[in-house]
Amino acid sequence: MQLSERQEKIIDIVKYNQPITSENIAKRLELTRSTLRPDLAILTMSGILDARPKVGYFYTGKTTLSFISEKIREIKVADRKSVPVVVDEESSIYDAIVTMFLEDVSTIFVTSNGYLSGVVSRKDFLKNAIGGLDLYKTPIGVIMTRMPNIVVTTLEETVLEAAIKLIEHEVDSIPVVEVVSTDGEEKVYKVVGRITKTTITRLFVDLGNNE
Repeated sequence: MQLSERQEKIIDIVKYNQPITSENIAKRLELTRSTLRPDLAILTMSGILDARPKVGYFYTGKTTLSFISEKIREIKVADRKSVPVVVDEESSIYDAIVTMFLEDVSTIFVTSNGYLSGVVSRKDFLKNAIGGLDLYKTPIGVIMTRMPNIVVTTLEETVLEAAIKLIEHEVDSIPVVEVVSTDGEEKVYKVVGRITKTTITRLFVDLGNNE
C-alpha cells in the first residue's frame, strides 16, 4: 500500500502529538476535517493509526510493510491456486514433454487412478533425454519423482506456508491437494491445483497495486 504525502504527514503529527483529535490534525495541516476524513479512514483501517472516541488518534507502530505481511498471512492457497497440468503415469515421456510445452509450465504432476503419484520437471526431461531413453515408448512413471518424496500444499494452508515450501525445497511448483482416505485408511492425494513461484510474484504485484 503506497501512502500519499499527506497521509505520511498525518502519521508524523499523530506520532509526536498523540493522542490528538482530527480537529487538531486538520488545524496543523491547515485543512478541513472533512478533507482529512478519507485519509484518516485509510490509516485506521490499515492499522497504522488507532482511533479512540473522545480521546483522539494514536500511532500503533505498524508500517505499510506490517500491513502487507498481515495480508499475506491471511490469504489461503484456495484463493490463489491455479489450474494444475496433469498426465497419467502410463503416458509416454514424449507425450508429457509435448504437454509441458503446450501448457508452458515447468512442472507436470503425474497421477495413477486419479491420485497424485509423481512429479516431473524440465530438468528431469532434459536429463533423461540426454541419457538416451526411448521417449516414445518409456512411460513417464519411469523418470518421475515418486510419492512420498513430493512436497504438497493444501487448500487450507496459507500462501505464505506454500511459499516457504517452494524456497526450502528449491522447487518451482507444488501441487495443491485434497487428502482422501481409502478403504485401508491409507491417505492418497487428489490434485486440485498448483502454487508456483509466479503465483507468489503475482500476489506481491497485486498487493503492491493495492488490489
